[in-house]
Amino acid sequence: MDDAVYKVIEVVGFSEKSWEDAAKAAVRAVDRSIRDIRVAEVVQMDMRLEDNRIVGYRTKLKVSFKLE
Repeated sequence: MDDAVYKVIEVVGFSEKSWEDAAKAAVRAVDRSIRDIRVAEVVQMDMRLEDNRIVGYRTKLKVSFKLE
């Protein structure tokens, strides 16, 4: 097995439906510009509120990918 180095970035996804959909949106966005994604770790979930009502879900991820 070869030695490898990985970079970790933080991204935040948003969805009006769920935290899971917010996480999926974040991974899809990263996938468009980064190759060889290895792990996506959920580090925080919160909600966006307006007039005391939930209007959206945000999921913060740490995403790691292999450097070439």
